[in-house]
Amino acid sequence: MAMWKKVLFASAVTGLLAVAAIPVQTTPADASRSGCREAAKAQFPYNPRARRDFRRYCKSQWKAYKAAHRVK
Repeated sequence: MAMWKKVLFASAVTGLLAVAAIPVQTTPADASRSGCREAAKAQFPYNPRARRDFRRYCKSQWKAYKAAHRVK
């Protein structure tokens, strides 16, 4: 019986450590590196229309940046 208690305790501790290591919330700084869609989700988590507008703005800015910095 004591062995099962140790196994149960070890699995509980492992589970808690695994949950603590998983990032739960995406911050705008993290999302900005992964694209316009994720940045919009981080900026406006509960407003789909604002997310769409922000995503379009972000894409237009990205296209302008690419066109301005293209080296031929």
